[in-house]
Amino acid sequence: MTSHGRTWFKSSYSEGQEHQTCVEIALDEGVTAVRDSKAPDAGHLTFPRRAWFELLNSLR
Repeated sequence: MTSHGRTWFKSSYSEGQEHQTCVEIALDEGVTAVRDSKAPDAGHLTFPRRAWFELLNSLR
């Protein structure tokens, strides 16, 4: 899905029920943007790419 000049991706873990809680991400130059898939026009958060991957690694 393209929005705000970005291509957004939903996690493969979010497949299935339409009303599941989910986030979408978009990878830009050096940053990762994150938004709520149920409210894509409500805005997004932007993280430096390294900080995003550190967060993911800490959650594993």
